[in-house]
Amino acid sequence: MNSVIPVLDPASPQAEAINDLFLQVLLISAIIFAIVAGLILIAISRGRRKQTLPEQDFGSEKTEIAWMVGPVIIVIWLVAISANLVITLNAIPKADPDGKTDLSEIDLIVTGHQWWWEVEYPKSGVISANEIYIPVGKKLRVQISSDDVIHCFWVAQLGRKIDAIPGRENYIWLEASEPGSYQGRCSEYCGAQHAWMNFKVYAVSNEEYEQWLASENKAVAQPKLLSPLASADEQLAFAGKQFFFQATCQQCHTIEGTPAKARIGPDLTHFASRKEIGAGVIENSSENLALWLKDPQALKPGCKMPNFKLNEEHLKQLVAYLETLE
Repeated sequence: MNSVIPVLDPASPQAEAINDLFLQVLLISAIIFAIVAGLILIAISRGRRKQTLPEQDFGSEKTEIAWMVGPVIIVIWLVAISANLVITLNAIPKADPDGKTDLSEIDLIVTGHQWWWEVEYPKSGVISANEIYIPVGKKLRVQISSDDVIHCFWVAQLGRKIDAIPGRENYIWLEASEPGSYQGRCSEYCGAQHAWMNFKVYAVSNEEYEQWLASENKAVAQPKLLSPLASADEQLAFAGKQFFFQATCQQCHTIEGTPAKARIGPDLTHFASRKEIGAGVIENSSENLALWLKDPQALKPGCKMPNFKLNEEHLKQLVAYLETLE
């Protein structure tokens, strides 16, 4: 685990610009504090030694002008570097001739839900949840919005925070200077499971990114009716598929290539290839998936997925089926 405070360990040009502004303001503030504190200490020291009132100075235009020049220069400098930061971070796309947002300029659409993140790649049609893959060194424009309440999208090492607001689209640049996994969080209190509304940004090489997109675009092979000689795992997966569509699962989730088309819960098309369950609550493994399906409320109280009180047979069947969705 990285022991460095994320906001002080920038990994993108945008985060570096924020960090540089912070350090410059901190340095200027420290210098001003040192000067003022030093003058106060000098005044106190001289007054105590003489035990008399210090010499009174009733004003000097030259002195007053000299004291004003320094602060004015500092303020102008802070305005200049702040304006430069705003320009650097501005990711609002150009409008088309009708005044609407030019969707061709948007690389990612991220929508906040209570309590998970929907991630859509509009140019390729890929939809995922809680995991964002980006190519290293490429600046992507991300559209941020919310489906319910106000959330806040923040990857501390990659840039600024930006609110996800219902009925409004905000924009942010997402870029990583080097490969790695970057922790993202919701930084606006949004309800009972705000603390477990996490996501990860995976910065990979351009080749790995294209491979990931290609794999996400592939249709998932669905378990088919097999002979009685099929393995136990194959029979379980097929039974799990049948139960998935007989129960209410398809009323909340999407699995491409099947009748499941709902967008209430996360898209499950390539669920088995994801690293975590429940927006960072637990790692994605057979054992943890069984725990989640058995009682989501025990792991993430208040989440939108209810406890369906599955029996052990249906639980094993669903786990086997979901693990085929790679």
